[in-house]
Amino acid sequence: MNCLNQCFSICFGRRRNIGNDVYEPLLQENERDAVTELLQYLENRKRTDFFQGDPLRTLSTLAYSDNIDLKRSAALAFAEITEKDVREVSRDTLEPIMYLLQTNDSEVQRAAAAALGNLAVTVTNKLLIVQLGGLEPLIQLMKSPNVEVQCNAVGCITNLATHNDNKGKIARSGALIELVKLAKSKDIRVQRNATGALLNMTHTEDNRHQLVNAGAIPLLVSLLNSNDKDVQYYCITAISNIAVDADNRVKLADESRLIQYLIHLMSSPIPKIQCQAALALRNLASDEKFQLEIVECGGLPPLLELLKSNTQQIVLAAVACIRNISIHSVNEKPIVEAGFLKLLIELISSDKGEEIQCHALSTIRNLAASDYNKMLIIKEGAAETIINLLIESENNSTGKGKGTSTSYLANGQTFGPIIKSEMTAALAILALSDEIRPQLFKIRVCDAIFPLTDKNEPLEVQANAASCIGNLAIRLEDDSQFVDAWPQIVNYLSRFLESRDLTLQHIALWTILQFIESDGNLKVLLSQTSALVQKIIKLLKVFNDNLEKNNNNSNNGTIQEIIRIISNISNGLNSMESEDDSRLEDGSNDETSTISNQEQTTNC
Repeated sequence: MNCLNQCFSICFGRRRNIGNDVYEPLLQENERDAVTELLQYLENRKRTDFFQGDPLRTLSTLAYSDNIDLKRSAALAFAEITEKDVREVSRDTLEPIMYLLQTNDSEVQRAAAAALGNLAVTVTNKLLIVQLGGLEPLIQLMKSPNVEVQCNAVGCITNLATHNDNKGKIARSGALIELVKLAKSKDIRVQRNATGALLNMTHTEDNRHQLVNAGAIPLLVSLLNSNDKDVQYYCITAISNIAVDADNRVKLADESRLIQYLIHLMSSPIPKIQCQAALALRNLASDEKFQLEIVECGGLPPLLELLKSNTQQIVLAAVACIRNISIHSVNEKPIVEAGFLKLLIELISSDKGEEIQCHALSTIRNLAASDYNKMLIIKEGAAETIINLLIESENNSTGKGKGTSTSYLANGQTFGPIIKSEMTAALAILALSDEIRPQLFKIRVCDAIFPLTDKNEPLEVQANAASCIGNLAIRLEDDSQFVDAWPQIVNYLSRFLESRDLTLQHIALWTILQFIESDGNLKVLLSQTSALVQKIIKLLKVFNDNLEKNNNNSNNGTIQEIIRIISNISNGLNSMESEDDSRLEDGSNDETSTISNQEQTTNC
C-alpha cells in the first residue's frame, strides 16, 4: 500500500475487527488534520517541499503519533518522497525518521529504513545520521526476522559506510558481526547489501582487522563461489583489500580454496571481476607462500591471457601480479617458459601507461636473476628495446629526437624518473653476466647509460646507471667507450665519493676497483686524475679511521663489502704508485705520454 492509499483508508474510517468487536481508529484532532493536510500535500507533491515548514510538521505529527496507522503513513510518505527528492536535510527531517525506525512494526521499520537509506547518499546526511545516533536502531533492524527490514537497514549501513569519518564508528558499533551474519542470507538482496557494506569497511587498516576478527574471511572466501556477480565482485574486492595487511595474509593462508577460486575468476566473462581477481592475487603474492601457490595452482595461463586484454586496468592488475610472483626464484623458469617475456617486452614500449611499464620492467629485472634467463631476455630483445627507449628519451629531452617509422617513442616524448630507474636497474643486472656484457656494448648500452649519471638526473637513476657502468667494467677488454666518456665518469664518481650516502660510496668504490683491476687504459687514466685519486685516498682514510666503529656494525653487509673493496683499492693504489716510480726511473713511453696529453685536454 502506498502512502496516498494509506491516508485515504484512515480518513474514510477503515474498520478493524478484533475478536467480535468492530471499531473505528480513534484519532486526535491534530492527527486528523495532519492526515488531511498530508493528502493535500501529496496531491501537489511537485510543488511541495516536505523537508521544512508545514509539510515537515505534518509528517512529524504523524510520525510521533501513538497510532500505528499514522506512523505507517508517515514512514511511507518519507520513503516515497526520498525516492525522488534527495538533498541535504536538517536534523528536523532526520529525527522523526529515526524515531520511526524504533517502532515495533515491520512495515514502519521497512519504510523508515528505506527513507533513511535514500537520504544517506549525500555526504552531509551520512555524517548527520551517524551523529544523531542512527547506527544503533539500524543495527537492531538488521536483527529483524523480516527480510525487507533487513534489506533496507543493511542498505542504509552500506551508504553510511562510504564516508571515511563513519567507517570507524560503524566498526566500533557492533555492526560488523551483524553484517557478516546477513551476508549469509538466502535473500540475494540482503546478501548484496551486506557484502557491499563489508567491502566499504575494508579501506582502513584498523577496520580491516576488526572485520577479520568478526569472522569475515571464511565467509568472503565461500561467497567467491556465488552465482551472483555483484556478490562475487564485492567479496573479491574486499579480500583484495584485506590482503594488503601482512597479518591478514597469514589468516588468508588458512583458506585452502582461496587461490583456486581467484584463479578461476580471472577467466570470468565480466571484466571487473577479472581485474579484481588479479589484484587480489597481486596483494596475496606479497608473501612467498602465495607466490609459489599461484604458480602451482595454474595461475600463469590466465594471467598471460589478461596481459593481452585491451582494457588498461586489467593489464595493470595482471602485470602487477606477475611482477610479485616473479620475486620468487623458483617461479623464474615457469614464467619464462609460459611465454611471458614477449608480452612483457611489448608492454615496455607500449602506450598503456607508466605504471604498466614499470611493473613489466621490474618483472624482467626479477627474471634476470638467473644466467639462463639473462640469455633468453637478451635473445628476445628486451635489452635492446630498453636501450633504444632510453636513447630516444634522452634525445627527445635534449631536442635531438626525430620521430621515424622505427621510433619507439612519439616525437618529444620522454620518460620520467621511475621508468628510467627501472630500466637502468634491469640493465645493471644483465651487465653482471660475462657472456652478455659484450652484447650490451654492441647494442649501444654506453650511449644509453652514461648520460644518466648527470647530476641533474634523479639520484636513484644516477645510482642505477652508475651500478650498470660498474658492472660493465668487470673484466673489461675494450675500454674505448669508457675512455671517451672519462670526464662524465670522473664527475659522477667524484660526487658519489663526496656523498654521505653509503650506497653511493659503495657504487663508486666498486667501480674504481674494476678500473684498477682492468689493468688497461682506465687504470692509467685513474692514476693521472689526481683530484679523483685524492678523494679516493681521503675516503679510504675516513673508513680506516672509523674501522673500529664500523666493526661494531659487523652485521651490516654493505659496510663489510666496502671494507673489503677498500682493502683491494689500497693495494691497487700502492701498486699504481710503484708503477709510477718505475716509469720515472725508466722514462715515460709514448703510450703514457699520449694518455697524459689526453687527460690534460679533458681537464681543461
